[in-house]
Amino acid sequence: MARALSAKRHAQAVFQIALEKEEIEKWQADLETIAESLRNPELVALLENPKLHFSEKERILKNILTGISPIAMNLVYFLVAKNRLRIVENLVIEYRHLVNAYYGRETAEVVTAISLSDEEKKRLQKRLAAITHKEVVITTQLNPDIMGGMVAKIGDKLIDGSVRTRLQELRKGLIEAGLSDYVSD
Repeated sequence: MARALSAKRHAQAVFQIALEKEEIEKWQADLETIAESLRNPELVALLENPKLHFSEKERILKNILTGISPIAMNLVYFLVAKNRLRIVENLVIEYRHLVNAYYGRETAEVVTAISLSDEEKKRLQKRLAAITHKEVVITTQLNPDIMGGMVAKIGDKLIDGSVRTRLQELRKGLIEAGLSDYVSD
């Protein structure tokens, strides 16, 4: 929980800087680059090694993170110095939420049992936009446990159209109707 709060605070600070400098998209690209680089567990372990002098960590980061702004590089140095590299993924997610809110977009986290085609994503995006009356940005996840259909989370709304939930509701209805002999566990 503390990691999520820290990521949120850092994302808000970064977003304020991006707004002031009118570099919202540049910061988003820089944060994505930083997160992509830090998905390498060996690199993170090296940067978190207390025996490695900070100047050496700085040299490594300069070689890896070419093309990001000096202020974004300072953010990385700060996160390394404070041993907060583990918040970067959440920081990027929180920053994306802030950008989407700024532009009046909603983020929909959609879980499906199988991958959606681009056409299916577009249709789903249009349906969710009609529900929210906002532009919707979809992120997808696969979870075969839902069996089919989809579960979408938009802000604090949850739309559960999964086969698993429908089967559970059917089971509950049969039990309530006194037909428990027809329901197996």
